[in-house]
Amino acid sequence: MLFPVNIQNLSKIEAAERILDFLNEKAGYVSGEEIVRHLGISRQLFFQQINDLKCSGYEIMAVPHLGYRWEPSCGRLFPVEVRKDLNTKCIGRKIYYFDRCSSTMDIAARLVCENPVEGTVILAESQTKGRGRLGRHWVSPKYKGIYFSLMLKPAVAPSQTAVLTFLAAVSVCEAINSFTGLSCAIKWPNDILLHNKKLGGILTELEAELDRVNFVTIGLGLNVNTDAQELLRTAISLKIASPGHKEINRVKLLQEILRRIEDNYFLFQKKGSAPVLDKWKNFNVTLGQRVKISFLKGHVEGRAAGIDFDGGLLVRQDNGITRKFMSGDVVHLTQKL
Repeated sequence: MLFPVNIQNLSKIEAAERILDFLNEKAGYVSGEEIVRHLGISRQLFFQQINDLKCSGYEIMAVPHLGYRWEPSCGRLFPVEVRKDLNTKCIGRKIYYFDRCSSTMDIAARLVCENPVEGTVILAESQTKGRGRLGRHWVSPKYKGIYFSLMLKPAVAPSQTAVLTFLAAVSVCEAINSFTGLSCAIKWPNDILLHNKKLGGILTELEAELDRVNFVTIGLGLNVNTDAQELLRTAISLKIASPGHKEINRVKLLQEILRRIEDNYFLFQKKGSAPVLDKWKNFNVTLGQRVKISFLKGHVEGRAAGIDFDGGLLVRQDNGITRKFMSGDVVHLTQKL
């Protein structure tokens, strides 16, 4: 079921998750009367909240004379499970969860006007209109990947926010290496590669005024337990790359990603872009290569000579002129020099 997404429904789910928190603390079934008494709500509101949870994908058992029980399904990215032992100060303070939605970026765009708490995460088990850069579709098989949007409010000028794309990519690579032992790479500006195939992508959208950032939303699509037949030939998943094709614990991997993002975000706020870009250089596979950058008005070829302080790619053309690009579709024409 596709739960209708609007601000009112998001608030409903947030309130209803108090029931999950209570059920999660109990063993076995809990009577509706006990839940109502503990939460201090009416029975009518209780039934409404149970329905809201079911519509959003939570499986809650109800047995006459016994009460209610919620047993988290193995591997589902339920906020109660993600928050457990997360131990972050900012990232994940608020988590919205959807069994299916159009796009987590769409939901984040609607939340901006509500001035949400910094660090808010919107999670989806599947997306019907998941998207990447340049309007490309991102395939989001249900219960297989990690698809989320993260809302940040950095105290920086709008021109500095492009670095957050690099920050997110670095964090994902660090988390994957720490959790699985697999070594990923980053293709400028936002592709996460494994064995020269696409593992994930990052999309960053900005809500800002002339001199002030209101919100930066970072979206991540990551192929975790996706099977080969569900992917393009140019893509890969962590499961496919893992020894024995073992399934990855998505909850624990997501937790590690969020922790790494927070660590790098605090580093960025304290010391600026330089430490983040230094980390990015250790993962990148673009610098030193001959590249072709395509954009609306044509394309440019040259050697990827460096990265600027704001994340811009410096390309040295054959005529000796170096140009800076903040966006564009990059194709590697040669191996790294």
